[in-house]
Amino acid sequence: MPVHSGPRQAELNQMTASLKLYQFAQCPFCVKTRRTIRRLGLNIELRDARGDAQWRSELIQQGGRHQVPCLRLLQDDGSSRWLYESKEIIRYLERHYS
Repeated sequence: MPVHSGPRQAELNQMTASLKLYQFAQCPFCVKTRRTIRRLGLNIELRDARGDAQWRSELIQQGGRHQVPCLRLLQDDGSSRWLYESKEIIRYLERHYS
């Protein structure tokens, strides 16, 4: 995990505070996505969509699919945007936080 300066880490933490990653522990695409999160030094809440019925239900009802990994982005207007493909999630994270 990269070591960011205190101010930069605080900035990243604030920028990613509303991000949620719905995932399964053993899913290879989820593992790949979590590795990118660690590599970039991001603190993103992980939600187990297999073991926790609340997160599974939220993923299906609000995101529209029971597919992981899925990154929920909170938009400025309060709505959520749901990114479903690991490559798309990784591209988004690298573009915005590296």
